[in-house]
Amino acid sequence: MEKENEGVEPTIDIKKILFPIDLTENASKLLPYVFSLSKKYNSSIYLLHVVQDLNKWGKLYVPHPSMDNFQKEAIEAAKSALQTLCEEQLQRCPDFKTIVVSGDAAQEILKVIAAERIDLVIMGTHGRKGLEHVIFGSVAETVVKNAPIPVLSINPYKLK
Repeated sequence: MEKENEGVEPTIDIKKILFPIDLTENASKLLPYVFSLSKKYNSSIYLLHVVQDLNKWGKLYVPHPSMDNFQKEAIEAAKSALQTLCEEQLQRCPDFKTIVVSGDAAQEILKVIAAERIDLVIMGTHGRKGLEHVIFGSVAETVVKNAPIPVLSINPYKLK
């Protein structure tokens, strides 16, 4: 007796791709992968930049109102940089959305995955090792371990 679906390949429907972006030159190395998958699946691209929550580090040394102003300036600067990147490199992508938030990068990525119902994450790795990895952790590692969806992790330092 043959199974009904034997020989039929399952279909993967990727409508929303999240690209957490650190606004470094490495983002440009990853964009071709994001574009390629977006085009193949006719997906929307969500570009997310997370500004580190500066209050976490500075409340002991800087008066509170000053730190809040500095945090707002950091968010506005990130929005501006992301807008410039979009204008320069995303003209051929008709469907994208930008998001800038502050907080812990891994946790904010996981929040956006849930809130926006993302289907795939494409992100770079920094390749931190040793003490640097212990102190700063790995955002990519945390996302890969905790995301309820596939995560494509690319080392931009190994790309041409």
